[in-house]
Amino acid sequence: MRTTKVYLVWSDHSALLWSDHSPARLEYPMRIALFATCLADALFPESATSTVRLLERLGHEVVFPPKQTCCGQMHVNTGYQAEALPLVRHHVEAFERGPSWDVAVAPSGSCVGSVRHQHAMVARRYGDESLATRAEEVASRTYELSELLVDVLGVTDVGAYYPHRVTYHPTCHSLRMLRVADKPLQLLRAVRGMTLIELPAAESCCGFGGTFALKNSETSTAMLADKMGNVLSTGAEVCSAGDSSCLMHIGGGLSRLRSGVRTVHLAEILASTEKIGSNA
Repeated sequence: MRTTKVYLVWSDHSALLWSDHSPARLEYPMRIALFATCLADALFPESATSTVRLLERLGHEVVFPPKQTCCGQMHVNTGYQAEALPLVRHHVEAFERGPSWDVAVAPSGSCVGSVRHQHAMVARRYGDESLATRAEEVASRTYELSELLVDVLGVTDVGAYYPHRVTYHPTCHSLRMLRVADKPLQLLRAVRGMTLIELPAAESCCGFGGTFALKNSETSTAMLADKMGNVLSTGAEVCSAGDSSCLMHIGGGLSRLRSGVRTVHLAEILASTEKIGSNA
């Protein structure tokens, strides 16, 4: 029998009853902390700014814990767990000591997966039970964007308009670690003006996997070729996903083919309201 943890989370204005099994759907404006991620900060800021614009349009307040930095996922996945421990501690402290918040959101399934599945594990491996408990509390309120919208806010139609042919690549971490299932597709199906085209073999990996693409470049390239072939077979103008890392990998391949197919983060599509496809 599954045991469901319940947390009482205090914000500036109310208390929320929380469950890690079936998140409560919340009706009033929330205070949402943006977990921006390294890739958004360094390479793809549009995924973060679009997340903020979308949530504010839905009536919520977005705050930014200013001390946040890398969550340590790359270190853990590459075998450097001891080196990841200070990053885990820093992430927890950044979100504990920053502005108060009800939930946190990241435009990345892989980074949220790291916070949920790796942070407490790393802390316990090196004997810091106090940090592990604190990491679990932060993780219990941290969501990938589609999870937050559908499971917590109870929204599938966010009022977006995006008049393009789009196919969607469900990323490995979002599917296999977070189990977001079809939540991104629920959101995309409600976007006005958009034609959503099913991606063949959608659940197959694009071949990125962080350093996997470097250490196993031939295998990664073969996997990418399969993914690009499936994307091109749809006739879509845009390939979307919830992780900028996968979009970087797929987009690089499509660019080298001079395919004309663009890669656009899920958050950018959901934030779009202009008939010309602008995110303004």
